[in-house]
Amino acid sequence: MASLKVNIPIPAPSGSPAFTQTLKVCLAASAYGVPAQFVKVSGQTNISLEVPKENKILIEANAIVRYFATIGSRPWSKSGEEALKDFALIEFEESGQGIRAADVANNVVSKANFPTDPTLPPSPAEIILFSTLWDLASTSTSDGKSTLSSWFIRIIGTEWAKIGIEQAATHTSDKPDKPATKSAGKGAGKGAAKNTSALVDDTPREMVQRIKEGTDMKIRDPNESILPVPGERNILITSALPYVNNVPHLGNIIGSVLSADVFSRYAKARNYNTLYICGTDEYGTATETKALEEGVTPRALCDKYNVLHAEIYKWFDIGFDYFGRTTTDAQTEIAQDIFLNLQKNDFLVEESMTQLFCEKHQGFLADRFVEGTCPKCGYEDARGDQCDACGLLLDPFELINPRCKLDGTGPIKRDSKHIFIQLDKLQPEIEEWVNKTSEEGQWSRNGRIITESWLKTGLKPRCITRDLTWGTPVPVLGYEKKVMYVWFDACIGYVSITANYTKEWEKWWKNKDEVKLYQFMGKDNVPFHTVVFPGTKIGTREGNWTMLHHISTTEYLQYEGGKFSKSRGVGVFGNNARDTGVPPSVWRYYLLSSRPETGDTQFVWQDFATKNNSELLANLGNFVNRLIKFVNAKYAGVVPDYTAWTNDPSFDQYKESVNALLKSYVEDLENVRIRAGLEKAMAVSAEGNRFLQDNKLDNALFTNSPGKAAAVVGFGLNLIYLLSALIYPYMPATSESIVKQLNAPPRSIPDVWDVGGLLPGHVIGRAEYLFSRIEEKQVQEWKSRYGGKQEAAVQDTKKGKKKGKSAAKQHAAKKQEEATKPASAEIFTTDVEVRPTV
Repeated sequence: MASLKVNIPIPAPSGSPAFTQTLKVCLAASAYGVPAQFVKVSGQTNISLEVPKENKILIEANAIVRYFATIGSRPWSKSGEEALKDFALIEFEESGQGIRAADVANNVVSKANFPTDPTLPPSPAEIILFSTLWDLASTSTSDGKSTLSSWFIRIIGTEWAKIGIEQAATHTSDKPDKPATKSAGKGAGKGAAKNTSALVDDTPREMVQRIKEGTDMKIRDPNESILPVPGERNILITSALPYVNNVPHLGNIIGSVLSADVFSRYAKARNYNTLYICGTDEYGTATETKALEEGVTPRALCDKYNVLHAEIYKWFDIGFDYFGRTTTDAQTEIAQDIFLNLQKNDFLVEESMTQLFCEKHQGFLADRFVEGTCPKCGYEDARGDQCDACGLLLDPFELINPRCKLDGTGPIKRDSKHIFIQLDKLQPEIEEWVNKTSEEGQWSRNGRIITESWLKTGLKPRCITRDLTWGTPVPVLGYEKKVMYVWFDACIGYVSITANYTKEWEKWWKNKDEVKLYQFMGKDNVPFHTVVFPGTKIGTREGNWTMLHHISTTEYLQYEGGKFSKSRGVGVFGNNARDTGVPPSVWRYYLLSSRPETGDTQFVWQDFATKNNSELLANLGNFVNRLIKFVNAKYAGVVPDYTAWTNDPSFDQYKESVNALLKSYVEDLENVRIRAGLEKAMAVSAEGNRFLQDNKLDNALFTNSPGKAAAVVGFGLNLIYLLSALIYPYMPATSESIVKQLNAPPRSIPDVWDVGGLLPGHVIGRAEYLFSRIEEKQVQEWKSRYGGKQEAAVQDTKKGKKKGKSAAKQHAAKKQEEATKPASAEIFTTDVEVRPTV
C-alpha cells in the first residue's frame, strides 16, 4: 500500500480541536497498519487526507479514522462499534458539540461493553472516544473505582496507542498532557488530569520500544562492586598508571588508558564480567622534583594532578570502573607484605652501592636530582636518568660535569646500603612462565621482543630501595630514611588501587584460575610488567596470584615530525584537545586509527581533519543520518513491517559481507588488535552505505515499491543498531547518540548478525548529526597554536651537540680506560633502569 498524505493543521497545542483531530488519525494509522505521511500545514483548521487513487480528499478526522479501518492491514472487532451505538456517541461527536462533561463520558464508558481481546485493533468508535477523552479528565464512580481509568489503562498499555500518541506529539506544536493513573474526583472537568502521575513516559520517543530479546548489553549497578563470578569469563584490565607530575599528552593517552578503555568496553559489550582499574602513580623522585619546582609539598602536588588527570580522562570518555592513586594505606600494607614475603623466601639481599652525594644539603641524589652534560650529544641540561635532547638513557655517573639540581653543587661519590631483589635466582621460573604465557596470551610483538632481550642478557639483582622521603616506607630496621624504589612499588599500585575499590580485592588478584589479566602500556614499561612484577609475585611463593595473561604495548606517537614537549609548548596535551572544541569521539577515532602498534606514528593536523571529514562524516555520519531522517520523514519514526522481506535472496550478499566483517572484528578484539578492529567497524558502515545505494532508497522506492522500501529500511536500521555496538568501544559518545536516535538500549556485540534487533512497530527518535566538518582555517590555527618552539628546540639541540663535542670525546676515552678495571658492587645497577611511566 502506498503511503497516504495527511495534512496536519499547525499550530495544534494540547487541548485544541486540531490536536484532538491529529491524535485520532495517528491512533488509527497505528492501530490499522496504514502507512501515512504526516505533513504540517500552517493556517489550516481541519486535518485532511489526500487519496489520489480514489480522487478524493477527506477533511474530517472521524471520517479518516473510519476510512483507515476499511483499508488497513489489521482487522478490527465490530463489537466495539456496536457497544457505542446506543449512545449515539459518534453522531454526537460529529455534530461538533463534543463531550462537554466528564460525568457524561464516564456514563458512556461504564455502560459500554467493549471487547477486551488484546490481539485485535479497536473499533473506530473506541479510537474516537479515546481521543476525545484524552484531554478531558478521567472521573470516578461513587464507590471510588474509576471505570474510565481502567479502560484508559488498558488502551494506553497497547502498542498501537503508544505509537499513535507519540506520533501526535511529534507532529504537533505541543505534546499532549497526560491523563492521571488515579481518579481526579467525581465531577472533575477538563484539565483535572493534569499535573498528576502519568500513564505515558515524559520523553515521547521512549514510549515504545520493540527490541529483540537478548540483544541488549547488560548494564551493571554502579553502586555494586564488580567481582569475579565462578564459571564466567572474568577479565581484569589495567593500563599503565600515568605519572602524576604533569599533564598527559596524546602519546600518553593512546599508549595506555585509551587502548585499555577500548578493550574494556569491548569486553563489556560482549557481556563479559570485566573490571578496569587505573590511577595516578605518585611516589618517587619525579614527584619531589616537580614539587620543588612548583614550591609545594609532594602531597599537595599529587592532590592537584590526580584531579587534573581524572578530569582529562573523563573528558576523553575513558570508562574506568575505578580511578585511584598509589599514595594510600592499602599501597603501604600490600607493598610491605610482598616485600617481607620476598625477604622470608630469601630473594632479597643487602648490598652497598655507590651514589652521588651532595655535601651542601647532606643528601644522596636520586637520578633526577642530578644534571649535567650528555656524553653522547653534548646537551648541557641532561638528567641523571635520561637526556631529553637525544633520548639516551643514562646513569648519573655518565654525566659530564654533574651538578646537584637543588643547589648546583658538584656531588661526590659515597656508598650507601640498599636492598636488592635477586632476579637472577628467579630467572628460571620467570623464563618458564614467560615462554608459556606469551604464547597462550598472544602477547604483542614488541612485548615479546623486549622481554626476550632482558632474559637473553641475563637478569641481575636490582635495587628496590632509594634514599628519598616520598615513597612507601621500607619495613626493615635501619632503613627508616629510605623508601621503596618507585619502579618496584608502582606495579603493586594496581593491586592496592583495586583494594581501595573493593575489600574483596583478592578475588581479582589472587584467583589465577578464574581471572585473566590484560595490561596496556607503552613499550618502555614492558620489562616491569613481564619480568619484574611477575618475578616479584613468583618470589612471594603465594601460588594463587593472578598472573599476566596478555600484554598490549605501543611504540611512540610523535607530533608533526618531532616530540611532544610541555615546556616548549610543542604538541597537544589532554587539556588542549578539549580546548579545540572537537568532540572526544573524533580525538579517540584519530588516535586509535593511528595507534602506534608496530612502529612509531605521527600526529598530523591535516591527517586529523581528513579522517574526520572523509571517514567519520562521509562514511559513518552519512549512513546513520541519511536513514534515520528518511524513517522520520516517511514513516513518522516508526519501523515498518519488514519481516516479509527478511529472507529475500537479494539481501544475502550484504548479510554475508557484514557477518564476515563481524567475525573478523571479534577475532581482532579478542586478540587485542585494536586498530584492526576499528577498520572492520568502519568497513561495516561502508557496507551500509553501499546497501542503501544499491537498493536506491529514495522517494520513488517508497512510493512505487513500499514493501521493498520497508525491507531496506528494516535492514538498514538494524545494521545501524549493530554498528552502534561495534563502535561503542572506540567512540562511546557517538554510540550513545546513535542508540538515542534509535530509541534503543545499548546493544551487545554478537557472534553472528541477523536482521531483527529493532522489531516492526518500534518508534525511533529524531535524527541528529554525529559529526561536523573541520575546515582548513581551523587546521592552520591549531598547527600554529600547538607548534610551540619546536624549531628553536631543534636548533638549541644542534648547538648543544656542537658545544659538547670535545667534552663527550674526552668522557668516552675515560670510560674506555675504566672498562679495563675490575667490576665493583656497581654491577647491581649497571643494567638499564628505565623509569617506568606507570
